[in-house]
Amino acid sequence: MYETLDHYIDGKWVKPTSGKGQDVINPSKDNVLAHLGHASKADLDKALAAADKGFKEWRKVSPYERCKIMRKAADLLRQRVDQIAEVLTLEQGKPLSESKVELMASVEVIEWFAEEGRRAYGRIIPSRTDGARGMVIPEPVGVVAGFSPWNFPATQAVRKIAAALAAGCSIIVKCPEETPGSPIGVVRCFHDAGLPPGVLNLVYGVPSEVSEYLIPHPIIKKISFTGSVPVGKHLNALAAAHMKRATMELGGHSPMLIFDDVDTAAVAKLTAAMKWRNAGQVCISPTRFFVHDKVYDKFVSEFTSIAKGMKVGDGLDAETTMGPLANPRRINAMQTLIQDAQEKGGKVATGGKRIGNQGNFFEPTVLTDVPNSARIMNEEPFGPVAVMLRFKDTDQMLTEANRLPFGLASYVFTHNAKTATKAADALEAGMVSINHHGIALPETPFGGMKDSGFGHEGGIEGLTAYMQSKFVAYMG
Repeated sequence: MYETLDHYIDGKWVKPTSGKGQDVINPSKDNVLAHLGHASKADLDKALAAADKGFKEWRKVSPYERCKIMRKAADLLRQRVDQIAEVLTLEQGKPLSESKVELMASVEVIEWFAEEGRRAYGRIIPSRTDGARGMVIPEPVGVVAGFSPWNFPATQAVRKIAAALAAGCSIIVKCPEETPGSPIGVVRCFHDAGLPPGVLNLVYGVPSEVSEYLIPHPIIKKISFTGSVPVGKHLNALAAAHMKRATMELGGHSPMLIFDDVDTAAVAKLTAAMKWRNAGQVCISPTRFFVHDKVYDKFVSEFTSIAKGMKVGDGLDAETTMGPLANPRRINAMQTLIQDAQEKGGKVATGGKRIGNQGNFFEPTVLTDVPNSARIMNEEPFGPVAVMLRFKDTDQMLTEANRLPFGLASYVFTHNAKTATKAADALEAGMVSINHHGIALPETPFGGMKDSGFGHEGGIEGLTAYMQSKFVAYMG
């Protein structure tokens, strides 16, 4: 059930040679699941050489043939969802049902990019000279270095892998050391589907050491990073210093706007599911709930009741509705933010504490009366904490919703078309979802504004991020 935690370099599963590594811990039971070795610089050099060789071969493979291999990988992943989902839950903690949803979403991402890669068309530009032709030809950008996070270890890796392969690039992906098993399972599907050696390489190691070695390397032409704002800014500066293209999908602090014309019970049920998914460890998770004064008390009561009814436990337990936080650092972060909010006048409507002494379990938490001076109003909590904020004036509320430097996702609930349009136009976010949770599908662009990053994953924008345009002027 639990695969050997090898690295994947040049089409082979290999042991890293650094002699260093770390234990992989079950966040529900605190037991050691396995030991993961870290890549040495020699290992990274082998991965770079393999990716360089793989790119020269893969870029010549027709989009039609690339599509067949990728679709076979997707088929294999679909067949292995149950097996890999259990590993994902053991390592990351989320309920098994959520792990299966994540893996099925990964299947869809691979299939979508496989097909979209067949339609990466160029164009003909009308010439000013008789007998001449002007052509714009899309080409793969080259060898990619991808860095993916632990909160969605399968889908976040797949978004980078599938887009790169569909564009004709090769890729070295460094996946999260806390949750290595599910990316290994995904990569094994590509291997078994017949992907040529070197086209996809998987490594693990000390994040700063791996990124600071790969990004400046002349073989790497593009980076794609998903993670925190501070780390993203650092890696982007490193990429810019070496003229490397970059896609940055960074953190958020998503506002949820709830107006007075909604069915509060229905909205509370939907938004609670969005909030407590993956224990709130989601970059697009709603965190600041702006609720109209007329429905505030009713909505907060209904939302809080749902939070109190959550079954927090081991993700492998069928009755669990929210699993543990991924690591002890998140427990400390939640406790610090909640304590700070209380010291500044905030109140805990429910939750606010760690559950037990084994595992990283934390109560779903609802805060009220929190002032702007509290840290949680300015820092992404990335955990199961929702802040309820009362508003009367829409313009003032929109100003507050846009106050922070983050701009990843925003949510609006209203049945008034004029209100919805006003909010959608005003919100400074890369993604705005109105009356549902319509974000992060394979065919839609996923990305943010301001400090939440730039570039996109998903959609045609996610494919073209791995391509560059070449203009050819031809005279017969």
